[in-house]
Amino acid sequence: MAEISVLIEGGKATAGAPLGPALGPLGVNIGDVVAQINEKTKNYSGMKVPVTVEVDSKKHIEISVGSPPTSALIVKELKAKKGGAHQLNDTVGNLSMDQVKKLAEMKVDALNSSNLYAAAREIIGTCNSMAVTIEGKRAKEMQKEFKEGKWDSFFGKTEKSAVKVEKAVAKAENVVEIVIEKTAKVVKEVTEKTTEKVKEVVSHEAEKAKEETKKIAKESYSKHISTVEKELGITKEEPEEKKVETETVKLGSNTEITRPKKGN
Repeated sequence: MAEISVLIEGGKATAGAPLGPALGPLGVNIGDVVAQINEKTKNYSGMKVPVTVEVDSKKHIEISVGSPPTSALIVKELKAKKGGAHQLNDTVGNLSMDQVKKLAEMKVDALNSSNLYAAAREIIGTCNSMAVTIEGKRAKEMQKEFKEGKWDSFFGKTEKSAVKVEKAVAKAENVVEIVIEKTAKVVKEVTEKTTEKVKEVVSHEAEKAKEETKKIAKESYSKHISTVEKELGITKEEPEEKKVETETVKLGSNTEITRPKKGN
């Protein structure tokens, strides 16, 4: 891809140098390129602006126009030499809201603005640092009017869209609050259930450990006594089984029983 960068006075590009000789070898329609550049730079009349022309292998053309600083555009619009040094005491000039809108249209692509309304507010912000008034008012006062919605319709920002945005923001905030509340509730429930479970486990394990301790203690005691008896040569004697004397008693001619003798 070929790229040509030149500095051209706004709206006054020609097929001559420096543009024509640079475009000639690329085989593109020079007149068409010049016309496109002049259309894109017409709002910068009287100012030098950087222009970049890119041409790919299929002769497709992409034209990019650099933008002068906002302060330079304001000075040119006021036909002043420079901005004021003291924001509160100096007044270099005054812009109408139509002029602010014009400058916003010129800078909307270069500024970090999503629309003309936002670009206008950035232009007014620059006016504040240059001691330039808008509609006879200081920039800070004008910004306040923007916040109050006084210039919404002028820049195509309808009340309906503003309300819609406010509702969307309020809804988002409400959703966040609900999520936080529910999350806190879930965390609390999980914490309580976990605590109960831990207590159950601890109680069960404690009881189990208690029983195990008793069992071990009993076994250890028995083993210890057995060892001591063995060391002392003590042998447990099994008690003699008492011999019971019996007698036979006849209950009839054909019947007799055996029973313990009386006195046993």
